[in-house]
Amino acid sequence: MVATAATSALFTVAPLSPDSGTKSFTKLRGGGSPNSDTYGIKSKSSASRGLQVKAGAQAPPKINGKAVGLSSVIDSLTTDEETSSPPPRTFINQLPDWSMLLAAITTIFLAAEKQWMLLDWKPRRPDMLIDPFGLGRIVQDGFVFRQNFSIRSYEIGADRTASIETLMNHLQETALNHVKTVGLLGDGFGSTPEMCKRNLIWVVARMQVVVDRYPTWGDVVQVDTWVSSSGKSGMRRDWLISDCRTGEALSRASSVWVMMNEQTRKLSKMPEEVRAEIGPYFMNKPLITDEDGRKLPKLDNNTAEYIRGGLTPKWSDLDVNQHVNNVKYIGWILESAPLSILESHEVSGVTLEFRRECGRDSVLQSLTSVSAASASGLPHSANVECQHLLRLEDGTEIVRSRTEWRPKHAKTSGKLGRAPAENA
Repeated sequence: MVATAATSALFTVAPLSPDSGTKSFTKLRGGGSPNSDTYGIKSKSSASRGLQVKAGAQAPPKINGKAVGLSSVIDSLTTDEETSSPPPRTFINQLPDWSMLLAAITTIFLAAEKQWMLLDWKPRRPDMLIDPFGLGRIVQDGFVFRQNFSIRSYEIGADRTASIETLMNHLQETALNHVKTVGLLGDGFGSTPEMCKRNLIWVVARMQVVVDRYPTWGDVVQVDTWVSSSGKSGMRRDWLISDCRTGEALSRASSVWVMMNEQTRKLSKMPEEVRAEIGPYFMNKPLITDEDGRKLPKLDNNTAEYIRGGLTPKWSDLDVNQHVNNVKYIGWILESAPLSILESHEVSGVTLEFRRECGRDSVLQSLTSVSAASASGLPHSANVECQHLLRLEDGTEIVRSRTEWRPKHAKTSGKLGRAPAENA
């Protein structure tokens, strides 16, 4: 209103007609039309027709306490109009702010690079492991399957080393991945296509494990496995676990597998079609462990010194063949081992004879007897040997076992290192 009053002192502003939609923006010159808007000042519509500007009006000498002239009022009016009017909509000013987007992308990449540099397993030299957690590969002319495992924090026990169950899980995993990698994995748990046609599954009959040293948290172990023939109806599978950093052999295991009909739950002979499938992968190699041919005795309530009852399998203890996983038997066997042995000794070897499968509704008992030769002075003995029996409550035998124990020694934390040279 102040600007309007100031300019109206020199010019008379005539109101526009209601039908006029034209807006002229003519700069103030000496011959400007009296009917045109001055410097973008829009004329009022019919609602403001009654407002007339007197030609003799005088401009206020001061605005906000300061003296102003006509030129200052016009410049102020022009500046206000330019700042209040939005710029024309073009393709350029509708694009996003690319500088902010670029800054966000840069921040994300810098954060990702920082996290990547914090990972210890990132390979920095060609001689370090490239894929320590892969699914493995076939070596030695297609006969040996090799896979690496990192020992996780949840796989170690109170002794800060991997448990015997952890090693057994590695053995089972490599056996299945071996069958899968060579293309013989059918619908069953390690069953070949010809076995699936005949409803046959593999069951382990005997297993022997020798542990020279247990890995610890952070160690990366290499597991090699291969198969051989065992009689007319069986198959033997061997394993070698070694330290990827030093190549030191940590554990050796050997097992004998037979076939069972999944529906009748009875043992079956190996069909010729199945032998033709797996025969080309058999290796003519001697047993990796020194076989313990001693007979495993049967324990009862009179010969067992320690008995633990009420052992029941959980749903998570069953495998896809609907029977208890073999590794679970190891844990149940050690449930009845005396605490004095568990605290002062570690398992150096275990022999297992599987006599019957166990279902999810079974209730088992674990029996243990410590050998008389090592019973005296137990905590200070160099070696301890125990006999075990896992049975149902009605006396039916599930597993017979023998465990050998050695005194515990101080362990050092393992580090990620170089894998031994491959003998392909």
